[in-house]
Amino acid sequence: QVQLQESGPGLVKPSQALSLTCTVSGGSITTRPSAWSWIRQPPGKGLEWMGGIAYDGSTYYRPSLKSRTSISRDTSKNQFSLQLSSVTPEDTAVYYCARDPYYYPGENSPDEFDYWGQGTQVTVSS
Repeated sequence: QVQLQESGPGLVKPSQALSLTCTVSGGSITTRPSAWSWIRQPPGKGLEWMGGIAYDGSTYYRPSLKSRTSISRDTSKNQFSLQLSSVTPEDTAVYYCARDPYYYPGENSPDEFDYWGQGTQVTVSS
């Protein structure tokens, strides 16, 4: 059973960077052909896929967020991380990490993910 757990600050000030880490257990982030993504849900809105990192370290992002988003990994800790720069209150959301069992280097639908973290609330406010 693969388990994912998000961690990071729950409150970020506008213009600062948001940083979250997802710790994976029960499976390796280097197992092919898996990929690991960040997905968020703003209040009152639907799920929005942000970007991902494949088993081989390749990264891919939602075009509208690409300029502000960076996803990296630490294979020794079986973790992957999200950095979102220059945040605004519109970035307030519940942030999830999730696994796609089959890597696809394009925009992903939430239906493609089989394992999810429980989600972590991030609020952008001064």
